[in-house]
Amino acid sequence: MEIGKIQYISQAPANQPHLQAIEKALKTGCKWVQLRVKEHTEAEVLVMAIMAKRICDQYEARLIVNDYPQVALRAGAFGVHLGLDDMPIGRARAILGNNHCIGGTANTFADIQRRAREGVDYIGLGPFRFTSTKKNLSPLLGIEGYHRIMEQVHAAGIKIPIIAIGGIDLPDIGLLLETGIHGIALSGLLTDNPHLNKEFYVNYSR
Repeated sequence: MEIGKIQYISQAPANQPHLQAIEKALKTGCKWVQLRVKEHTEAEVLVMAIMAKRICDQYEARLIVNDYPQVALRAGAFGVHLGLDDMPIGRARAILGNNHCIGGTANTFADIQRRAREGVDYIGLGPFRFTSTKKNLSPLLGIEGYHRIMEQVHAAGIKIPIIAIGGIDLPDIGLLLETGIHGIALSGLLTDNPHLNKEFYVNYSR
């Protein structure tokens, strides 16, 4: 299963609709969107997911829904992303089947081992640094943390694609990719920088 190397974690910019931010990222070349909507009901997220899927289809992009496997299924999304305290991966797999993508969050090498046993398709490892988009942050990893954990991953022979996440800025991307991770998840960088274009995605998606 092909996992995007540059992923957009959606957020609503000031005084703009959430879906507008998603379309802006897609217009600049993004091909992988995670719909992350907190403090809304599941029914409200479903409505947004259906609309986000329509927009993603227009740009031939893949949609991942954060937290809700049933919403991902009903909206026709590519898959779901689950945190460490969310629905168990096995239960989500029973809902979605093997043809949908399931990603899982990790903060430590032990978390990665757990996710590998659970059978996720990719792992979001973080946070890299402080980010205001997420409450109750796990311990920050920094570049040294990524190097240490990725060395453990390689030594253990774990082949699951790992995506760095959490407060990542443009100068960080090259350094993080040097650790051997598969890709990068971005939120504020893509939301707040309309000058980024398709060349940006091409450069970092090779």
